[in-house]
Amino acid sequence: MAMPSFEKGDVVIDPISITAAVSGATAAFNTIKSMIAAGRDIESCMGDVSRWMRMASDVDQAAKQAKNPPLFKKLLSAGSVEEEALQAYAAKKKLEAQRQELKNFLNMSYGPQAWADLIQLEGKIRKQRQEAIYKQQEKRRQILEVLAVLTAILLVGAALLFIIWVAVQA
Repeated sequence: MAMPSFEKGDVVIDPISITAAVSGATAAFNTIKSMIAAGRDIESCMGDVSRWMRMASDVDQAAKQAKNPPLFKKLLSAGSVEEEALQAYAAKKKLEAQRQELKNFLNMSYGPQAWADLIQLEGKIRKQRQEAIYKQQEKRRQILEVLAVLTAILLVGAALLFIIWVAVQA
């Protein structure tokens, strides 16, 4: 089996975030499968389908955030690049397989229009999450970065003033 190749545009994702999102998506997907196996229709599974879509959206958002990580994560990265790349590749493939299985079920049960409707719903969910949650997270991250930089500047300034004070006293 060939190792995945990551092109310039590919994204490396934080392993903890991606694991949590994929776990949530898999739990929702397994619930959908068990409900369908028990003879329930897709309408009764919509809450779980929506949950799966939210988790898939979270994986995509984690990928976007990985393109522009916080300043201190860049400086003090906890995980290795190889670990993060493999984690991202596995998550991407797992969600692709789940998406394909869901698409096949919908196409067989309700026709191709059902998949188109689901994709439309997914777009709506992604847009709502981006407006409501992701913008807040980005704002919070920016505020923390500014506070961290200001704190560093104050500490360096205080150290310089102390050194000057010691030099004057001597």
